[in-house]
Amino acid sequence: MDNTVYEKDFYRWTQKQANLLSRKQFDELDLTHLVEELQSLGNQHYDQLESRLIQLISHLLKWQIQHWRRSNSWRASIKVQRISIDKLLKRNPGLKPRVQEAFIESWAETRGIAMIETDLPEAYFPDACPFVLAEVMNPDFWPES
Repeated sequence: MDNTVYEKDFYRWTQKQANLLSRKQFDELDLTHLVEELQSLGNQHYDQLESRLIQLISHLLKWQIQHWRRSNSWRASIKVQRISIDKLLKRNPGLKPRVQEAFIESWAETRGIAMIETDLPEAYFPDACPFVLAEVMNPDFWPES
């Protein structure tokens, strides 16, 4: 297939590829770009997992460090992220082996977001995540100050 369709009209390209697949015309598929797009699609789920972990851990961190500002909004955000992560993992069980990796990778960004949102000095925030994954995902875990 002409690469310009892929580059200039992605939607049309996807429709054409779906049509070719449904008609089992495999020899006409744009395999190079199909492979790239499938990998990208999988990566989007991993990115969503990491993003949800960042939100969850940053709220847990704020809950612990800025205990005087605890609110129902923070509590709700923590619960929503835990539920969303559980749903994401149930719908995509292939992500389960990568949860710990996403948890570790999310820490640097999490710490930075919590610093910005609280406007507290860097010294308030630990260099390493003070929680383990099991705590973060436990619906009964609420860190103390």
